[in-house]
Amino acid sequence: MAIDYEKEVGSAKVEQKFLYESGNEMAAYAAHQINYHVMGYFPISPSTEVAQFLDSMKASGQHDIMLVPSDGEHSSAGICYGASTAGGRVFNATSAQGYLYMLEQLPVQSGTRMPMVMNLICRSVSGPLNIHGDHSDLYYALNTGWPILMCPDPQSVYDMNIMAIKLAEHAKVRLPVLVAMDGYFTSHQKRRVQAIANREDVQSFIGPQPQGYDDTLDRENPISVGPYMNEPDYINNKYQQSVAMYNAAEVFEEIAKEYGELTGRHYPILSQYRMEDAEVAVFLMNSASEIIKDVVDQLREKGIKAGAISPNMIRPFPQKQIAEALKNVKAITVGDRADSFGAHGGNMVNEIKAALFTYGNTTTKVISRIYGVGGKDFFAEDGHSLFEMAIEAAETGEVKVPFDYYGHNPGVAESAPKRVIKPLKFESLKTGLITVDKDEETGKLKVKIPPMRSLTVKPKRLSPGHGTCPGCGIFSGLELFFKGIEGDVVALYHTGCAFVTTTGYPYSSHKSTFIHNLFQSGAATMSGVVEMFWERKRRGELDHLNLKDDFTFVMVTGDGGMDIGMGPAIGAALRGHKMIVLEYDNEGYMNTGAQQSYSTPIGHRTSTSSIGKTQNGKVTQHKDTPQIMAATNIPYVFTGCEAFPQDLVKKAAKAQWYAQNEGLVYGKILSACPLNWMTEDNVGTKLVSLAVDSCFFPLYEVEQGVTTITYNPEEKEKRVDVTEWLKGMGKTKHLLKEENEAALNGFKEEVERRWSRLKAKHEHPEL
Repeated sequence: MAIDYEKEVGSAKVEQKFLYESGNEMAAYAAHQINYHVMGYFPISPSTEVAQFLDSMKASGQHDIMLVPSDGEHSSAGICYGASTAGGRVFNATSAQGYLYMLEQLPVQSGTRMPMVMNLICRSVSGPLNIHGDHSDLYYALNTGWPILMCPDPQSVYDMNIMAIKLAEHAKVRLPVLVAMDGYFTSHQKRRVQAIANREDVQSFIGPQPQGYDDTLDRENPISVGPYMNEPDYINNKYQQSVAMYNAAEVFEEIAKEYGELTGRHYPILSQYRMEDAEVAVFLMNSASEIIKDVVDQLREKGIKAGAISPNMIRPFPQKQIAEALKNVKAITVGDRADSFGAHGGNMVNEIKAALFTYGNTTTKVISRIYGVGGKDFFAEDGHSLFEMAIEAAETGEVKVPFDYYGHNPGVAESAPKRVIKPLKFESLKTGLITVDKDEETGKLKVKIPPMRSLTVKPKRLSPGHGTCPGCGIFSGLELFFKGIEGDVVALYHTGCAFVTTTGYPYSSHKSTFIHNLFQSGAATMSGVVEMFWERKRRGELDHLNLKDDFTFVMVTGDGGMDIGMGPAIGAALRGHKMIVLEYDNEGYMNTGAQQSYSTPIGHRTSTSSIGKTQNGKVTQHKDTPQIMAATNIPYVFTGCEAFPQDLVKKAAKAQWYAQNEGLVYGKILSACPLNWMTEDNVGTKLVSLAVDSCFFPLYEVEQGVTTITYNPEEKEKRVDVTEWLKGMGKTKHLLKEENEAALNGFKEEVERRWSRLKAKHEHPEL
């Protein structure tokens, strides 16, 4: 139903302004008006934009929230929890796998009654991987002890975010609050929105932070947060938490009434549309609940008494309100945008059934349908179909199919994907063109490779037709590396550009066996594959395969994967699994929109290290991952670059030998990203070459603990100033301005410091 904006403005008590923004933008807009103390965050689509918008606002001086880029969602949750114990206001945003990764910490926050606000931009939970909107992550939130507010459009995202902090801090609640919107539907679609014009009015509404609560920064009053607790104290704690949760419903109604009087926008716990005399109804949440209103109007024109209900709060669940709304309804179709596998319906339908049962309603027929998962669009005709089910049940008094999926295709065997590329033959992969021998005297490997043109006879491991951006350096680097690998490969790819662009079901660009897992799980997953191979081989279970050689196991990571995946990679290294961890370094989280990573160099511009009057790019130095991995005492570490092909192929051959004979190998390849480095598509090789010649990205190896520089631009008289590299990229040109001279000099000094240390290690093997 269309909003009468003039009427809305007329009923408001504060000055408001109109904006045309998305849900993510309005979450950030509300946060900047509240001016939280701290936001710990980690990028994941589709929530990433919230932090991006806040970073851009901070760069232009619109707020002074401390934005803390973490190494993963588990870490971001810890940052937020720690900040909340220290007495300030805290904010976060996440989605899907990121939410699940931090899940174990969320009951800690609610169980210790530490308020904060987090936006959950709802997205499908892997696997298989899907980045589009449904409620499968939201349903995991139901048992975390966080009140949950629902947002069908960008307007409600703004309003709920302002009400959420007031709810979280209320004396009867004191719980962290989740604000949920649909990924891409609400988060990215722009709508006309009203916002309170003056920050002072927002802060007056939410009020000053409540006083009288202990925090960890009061030196006169030391406290213990989250102590070990046995019964009967534990059950008493949970009871008090439960009371607080139910209080949240009462308090929300109070806050919503106050907010409605202030702005003219009213949010009951349960939104009801034409339910006064409804005989059939549909229950939907968030974005789809707006579409169903048009369907109700169309059915009403035909004389059908249709209505719709949608909750603005699902924790605590509005049980009484739903039972009251449905007391005269003959049949209702409940749409769940995620399944509760094995429960004969999604979470919402079973809670609605419980509400009806609790309040003695045994006559309303309930139909359960799982719809819209994985971002499948919901249209008005789909709404008509859901109503047809309710109308039939109302007329016949029978529900023929109580539970099913809607909009799916169960599939037929004849349509199963068929192999279109034949498997690579071992003979074409084991060419004998490359030889590796161990020098028994030095313990090092000697590698012989033919002229590079000779290696063109080796087939590519990936077929053409993948979906990377023009000029992407990932696969030119990976394919060059794989030229140095003889024989069969089993590859695992972390989530990232290399994975997403090569495996859009039902197609795959991979000619060898391929596995996918998430950033934080890749190294552990490949460890399991490796150990299963060796154990099955030991037991003779693979003898029938007539393996001519052992597999080479390669985990490919990138797009910041060695941030969130650093711990598991170190664990795999310390366990000594026979595998290669190969990182393509494009200096950011490019697969989610070019946010800063720990691999992003200082001063470089990303979508979360903006350029403005208060900041000039990333404020910390980049992580020296090869040196970190070398410190685990694995047999071989190397860096490589497509601009130096012979060097990279030799290192690949060494990596294979060590991974098959001794233990884990780590390698890092610098990969150009024209889109997010802001360059032309055809200059990638030149840029990575300049990165090497400027000594920003030195080529070296650490073999059995001994460091060797494999290409020294100083000895070749090819060293260039680091500005020669920086001026070729749009993301770094600002560093060459006179006002940024101090930042540039700091970057140069760090490059020189690392290069000098590397030369010292090269000259002194004991280092």
